[in-house]
Amino acid sequence: MSSWFEGEVVANGIKQHYARTGGDRPVLVLAHGATDSGLCWTRLAQALEGEYDVVMPDARGHGLSDAPGNAYGSVDQAADLAALIEALSLGQPAVGGHSMGGRTVMRLVADYPGVATCAFLEDPPIWVGDGRPATPGRPNPGDAIRQTVLTGRAEGREALLALGRATRPTWAEIEFEPWVDAKLHVSDQFLNDFSRPLDDWRDLLARASCPVLLITADPERGAIVTPEAAEAARQIQPALRVERIGDAGHNIRREQFDRFLTTVRAFLAQYAPGRAPANA
Repeated sequence: MSSWFEGEVVANGIKQHYARTGGDRPVLVLAHGATDSGLCWTRLAQALEGEYDVVMPDARGHGLSDAPGNAYGSVDQAADLAALIEALSLGQPAVGGHSMGGRTVMRLVADYPGVATCAFLEDPPIWVGDGRPATPGRPNPGDAIRQTVLTGRAEGREALLALGRATRPTWAEIEFEPWVDAKLHVSDQFLNDFSRPLDDWRDLLARASCPVLLITADPERGAIVTPEAAEAARQIQPALRVERIGDAGHNIRREQFDRFLTTVRAFLAQYAPGRAPANA
């Protein structure tokens, strides 16, 4: 990480903070999930920095980016991402997103044709029916996210680190500090706007303007995208590629990192080829 740097740019009317691996390589822009931050992609960025210039912005209301009083829907977040890509002169990068960031990326490639060479989605909010199906024995995801943030604020960083390690035993140690720091920096403005209705993912996916990879996992472990939803997505966008990684829940890359990396690297190599990895 010695060559990594951080910066800020005013784009779409707000200050956006980002971390970047740098180098004269094809660009990969990564959009994080709710209450995470750009640096929550650190492990993946370390694995890919020899092939790509990885840009990891903090979404509005997260990390060190501005937190407007409202406007936290995918339209706003995708406009932020498009403006950041333009402001940093990133050309036509590859993009990827997890959860909320996957929704942002779906909106980005639907509303801004030609902005990206390709996109991957890690367990985005795609479901059949009226809403996300409940997982027996698991709390409402929105309530759980909010409670984690409130626990960190009340009990402090070390307590939240301990909680994370105890409740997420399959995560690598590198994941925890960025995860905790993100929870401690997320804004009340975002939390208060968190329950807004979600977009019609069917419309967004149907209008995708580049190759898209959907990465799914196990709903019984907390993943959002069920096999039925993945099949519905395939029917809507025949060009969609779907890859299922078992023995993982919503945080697929954190729970099955090697398989996630192999899947993403193969997709990017086809649609956004970077430099060959040093150990190739």
